[in-house]
Amino acid sequence: MSIRLAPSILSANFAALGDQIRVVEEAGAHLLHVDVMDGHFVPNITIGPPVVKSLRKATKMPMDVHLMISDPDKYIPAFVEAGANSITVHAEATLHLDRTLDFIRSYKVGVGVSLNPATPLSVVEHVLDRVDMLLIMSVNPGFGGQKFIPYTLDKIRQARQIIEDKNYRCVIEVDGGVDTFNLAEVIQAGAEVIVAGSAVFHAADPARKIKEMLEIAASVGYHSKYV
Repeated sequence: MSIRLAPSILSANFAALGDQIRVVEEAGAHLLHVDVMDGHFVPNITIGPPVVKSLRKATKMPMDVHLMISDPDKYIPAFVEAGANSITVHAEATLHLDRTLDFIRSYKVGVGVSLNPATPLSVVEHVLDRVDMLLIMSVNPGFGGQKFIPYTLDKIRQARQIIEDKNYRCVIEVDGGVDTFNLAEVIQAGAEVIVAGSAVFHAADPARKIKEMLEIAASVGYHSKYV
């Protein structure tokens, strides 16, 4: 599997969302990252299942739905029904993470778990064999356009070491402040799926930005046993 790029619609122009998605899809993006915020778990409110349902009609890309919400179990069925291909929940947002991950799996979609920057990997280490993706936040969630937090590089490296030492199959996704200037470093640390919001959608030419990032990803020397 090659490095995959997942543009985040959080930074897109919602007045022209269909057109913007079409541009990044045709440019070679692999996934569509959909940030769902409730104004409680994070200090912002974004979209719900009806928008995801509309997005499903606008793209063939798999939709990676990232639930930054409290009590995610309550809303998982609605997002699956709306067309999500994978659901990622925050370890910090659920009291019974193991049960929540099983609940997602019961819907036959991809299962992801996310950690905020300051949350240690030990919180999810015992469930990494049961998820498809570990999403490491490299900014504090809630808003696009934030700067990459440097210490999360060590966290990515530590996660990669755990996954490879134990022969787990989950991939590492990184979300927050990744652009062409630090993309290679993030991939070399162990990231396999790169979320890019403002880097792509605030660029003068989003299609060109996608291609530049894909070229960088292809040139990086880091390879895990799974990439």
